[in-house]
Formats: sequence, structure tokens, C-alpha cells
Amino acid sequence: MAVMLTGLLWNQWSFLGLFSLIHFGCWWEYLKLTEKIHKTSFHAYTKLGLMVMGYGLMLWFCGTAYTINGYGVKENLSLPVSVAGFTLLLMGIFRKNKISLKAVGTAMLGLLYISLCWGLMLDLYQTQIQVDLHGAAYIVGAAGEMFLPVIIIVSLWMNDTMAYLVGSMIGKTPLTKISPKKTWEGTLGGIILGIAIMIFLFPLVFGHKPGDLISLLGPVSAIVAITGTLGDLLESKLKRMAAVKDSGALLPGHGGYLDRFDSLLIATPFAWLYINFL
Repeated sequence: MAVMLTGLLWNQWSFLGLFSLIHFGCWWEYLKLTEKIHKTSFHAYTKLGLMVMGYGLMLWFCGTAYTINGYGVKENLSLPVSVAGFTLLLMGIFRKNKISLKAVGTAMLGLLYISLCWGLMLDLYQTQIQVDLHGAAYIVGAAGEMFLPVIIIVSLWMNDTMAYLVGSMIGKTPLTKISPKKTWEGTLGGIILGIAIMIFLFPLVFGHKPGDLISLLGPVSAIVAITGTLGDLLESKLKRMAAVKDSGALLPGHGGYLDRFDSLLIATPFAWLYINFL
């Protein structure tokens, strides 16, 4: 949590650095899972190419906040990095005598599953929206007060914590065979209590009254809680198909990157859609 909060709150470059690290960690584990699911192995160039190409896609969402002396990350790095990744991908495919098109297709879905999601997170870091507060316009976002990625991430933390507590106390009805430890009681309790905390307690941290900004905090926390649960189940399904307990061991005591950020990968695009269009 200390590492996450430092990356989130220091400045835009720490934010980019944090999600760059998460991006490559998630990609590495996703490719390992794909290899195990399809019982194949990718050439090193193929794996590196996909990760680099995905990173180029992620950098495409860097806006004016990521500019140094007129040098923009999006304008100057996104396309060259993508081209370099695509070149490495082709080199890897043609260096391997036998390739599984199905496995490569599954691996390329990581461009949407991982790279696009973290790109949208970068976009949210730079997004400002106007919300009604006691009849007056109030600006939220763009790395200012209550900026949007923090709202999404804290909503997930609250949902996960409440789901664990409620499930531990009264959980009896299994939610799905994909994740036997999840219960309907814990899931619904996490959603309801997570939304309540975000609506009534989260504004207090920023000096507002309970219930302030409900038109933003209510829907976003609900969307994040529901889609985050789906993201957790999706990653659990991938691990079952690969016959592994954890996606990786890069985070000691926590499993892998996908284990930590599976919910956020699915919740982010849906929250982005709500914030930008609704």
C-alpha cells in the first residue's frame, strides 16, 4: 500500500512509473498463463514484442501532463515503441518453427486486457469533470482533489475488504465454482458496504460532508464493485485453466501482479466509460 500510495500521489511521473511497472508485471504473468493453458512456449522475442507493443499503446494515452520542455511522451514515444514491439513480435514468430495461432491470438488479447486498461487509467489521471455540489459546479480530477484513479482504487479496496469481512462472518452460499471461497453473502455485503463507505465516509477525508458528490461516488463505487468482482473471477478462471494457484510470485506474500490487480483491470474501463460519457 505504501508503494501504491507513493506512486499514485507523488506526481504524474511516479504515476506513470507505477503503472509501467504494473503493466510489464501483468503482461509477464499473463503470457506465462497463456503458455500453460495452450501447452506451448513463446519465443523470447514474441513475449518481449507483445509487452513492448502494449506499452506503446499505453503511452498513447499520455496527455499534456507528460511533457518535458515541449517533448511529449505520446507524440514522440508511443508510435516508435509500438513499431519496435511489432518488429520484435514478428521476429519471434518467424524464429519459432511451430507456432500455435490460437495461443498467439489469446496472448494478443492482452493488448486489450492489460495495456488498454492501464492506458485508460493514465487518461483518468488527467481527466477533469464537473460535478454538482450544493447547487454549484465543483471540479474533480486532473491530479487535484479526489482525483479519479484514487476514487476507483479506494472503491476497490473498500469492496474487497468488506467482502472479506462479511464473507468470513456470515458467508455460506458459494458464488461460483470458479472461486469456491467467494460467497453471495460476502459479495453482496462488499458491494453494499463499499458503496456506503465511499458515499458517506470518503468525502470526509477531503473536508466535505457525508453524501457530497454522491452523483460521482455512488455510481463509480457501484460500477467498480461489480465489475471488479467479475475481473477477479476472470483471473481465477485463467488460473484454473492453467492449473496454478497464483499467477506469479513476483510480489512476495501476495502472489503475482495479476492476483493483485485483476479487479482493477476490468473495473477501470467501465469506470472510464461512466466518467467520460455519463
